[in-house]
Amino acid sequence: MAQKVNIVLVDDIDGSEAVETVSFALDGRDYEIDLNEDNASALRDALALYVGHARRGGGGGRKRSRNDGPSPADIRVWARENGFEVPDRGRVSSEVRDAYLAAH
Repeated sequence: MAQKVNIVLVDDIDGSEAVETVSFALDGRDYEIDLNEDNASALRDALALYVGHARRGGGGGRKRSRNDGPSPADIRVWARENGFEVPDRGRVSSEVRDAYLAAH
């Protein structure tokens, strides 16, 4: 039996449809927030002064290793081939990730 799962990102600020997941870190903690274009732009504008004066830390450009598990891109390809609907960007739902892991 084929399944079709539709994942819709919801803007964490205003509840509208989000277009991306923005990642950032502050005080040693990593954060992710789903935002529409306007709110993502507002966040970047609000941080621009600080980013412009900051130095890059060591954690931002970390490459994935084999031990990190499958990449979101790999899961998306598998999901589409198996009847799931997944967004082109943003988080892959735990449902889809679990289905991928169960199949592999």
